[in-house]
Amino acid sequence: MAEISLRKRVWGWFFFDWASQPYNTLLITFVFAPYVAEVLGEGTTAQTAWGFGIGAAGIVIALLAPFLGAIADSTGRRMVWIWLFSALYVLGSAMLWFAEPADFDLYRTLFFFAIGLIGMEFATIFTNALLPDLGPREEIGKISGNGWAFGYCGGLVALVIMLLLLAENAETGKTLLGIDPIFGLDASAREGTRAVGPLTAIWYVVFMVPFFLWVRENPYVRGNHPRPSVPAILGDLKRTVLRLPQTPSLFAYLMSSMFYRDALNGMYAFGGIYAAGVLGWTTIDVGIFGILAIISGAIFAVIGGRADSAFGPRPVIMISLVALTLIAIGVVMVSRTSVFGVPVAEGSIAPDVAFYILGSGIGAAGGVLGAASRTMLVRQANPARMTEAFGLYALTGKATAFLAPMLIGVVTYASGSQQVGVSPLIGLFLLGILLLLWVKPEGGRAATWSEPSSS
Repeated sequence: MAEISLRKRVWGWFFFDWASQPYNTLLITFVFAPYVAEVLGEGTTAQTAWGFGIGAAGIVIALLAPFLGAIADSTGRRMVWIWLFSALYVLGSAMLWFAEPADFDLYRTLFFFAIGLIGMEFATIFTNALLPDLGPREEIGKISGNGWAFGYCGGLVALVIMLLLLAENAETGKTLLGIDPIFGLDASAREGTRAVGPLTAIWYVVFMVPFFLWVRENPYVRGNHPRPSVPAILGDLKRTVLRLPQTPSLFAYLMSSMFYRDALNGMYAFGGIYAAGVLGWTTIDVGIFGILAIISGAIFAVIGGRADSAFGPRPVIMISLVALTLIAIGVVMVSRTSVFGVPVAEGSIAPDVAFYILGSGIGAAGGVLGAASRTMLVRQANPARMTEAFGLYALTGKATAFLAPMLIGVVTYASGSQQVGVSPLIGLFLLGILLLLWVKPEGGRAATWSEPSSS
């Protein structure tokens, strides 16, 4: 078999972001979640149910991710896990077609949504662990950032296709182009909008082809990993966790990113359902909001990358977190009756304009934050154990994946208000900022890194 060039391997890795992004863009944020809110007809109920549902999936991820990650590190085998969790991604998303409005089963819908979410999150963990093999250390940040931007582009293209050709307005039955959903889909049964599930599944299958054709595991790494026992894997995992306090800057960064990534994911997960419930937006409205957020994210990811090169990732992350905290406060202060504490007339477009601006800010700061966060890890981690560091980064990101959705679900239920319900995000961002103060710009490079015992 001909040798696969490094350029092809990198592009194949990029295609995972392109293929998987629609689960975030179409299902979690801009199309399917708002559709669920419309079907249930009660914003508070929808937000509470969605919070507990995503939270339950997050608990599964948090419990299994460290063990599965340790298996991958111990064996050097990741592709087999990517195949397995890709199958869950496709199954879970495809089955969302059956979320009919006339016979809507919330628990069945949440079950398959969670199956797909678990597949997407775990596939991401094992794909991220391949990153250190794609280039020298000085290129990893660039590769990671380019992959992030490429994923944004994939999400944008999928969202445009969905809005123009498939997702119908609940009142008019027409898509954003003013046409009936294509393929003869029945708008009265919301088949155009429900097609978001099969579209997400098909998109993933098609665009993962370059990944599976061009991405290969490092045969040297695989060849030097004997088949481990479960006790040995658990022992390695325990030693990895116990070593973290010996690298306080890395430890503080992992904790900081754990909280702020959870808050950002909460913003993405509840942005659409919040707008649908509080502002009465339709799927089309939320879709336009999504397009603006994605475009601003792509643009500012480039700007943030240049700032990262000039000043380092730490100040870029700090500025992004401050911006997101202010945006979270602003979101709580927007409703149909007032904007930032100022009353507005009935029918005013001011709340809509304000939320579009806030959404663009979320996209911009989120894009910058995602790209700079991976670069920061490269600076913090032991160069000899970069794969382990990326695994820890992914795993800590999932360890509290349930926290923001659960907090939003609990606070929404207790307060009976969607506006108050999203307020926990402010506290999570503040925790991220506080912990980032203990992170050194260049990590522990002045310290002596010690290799773990092989016993």
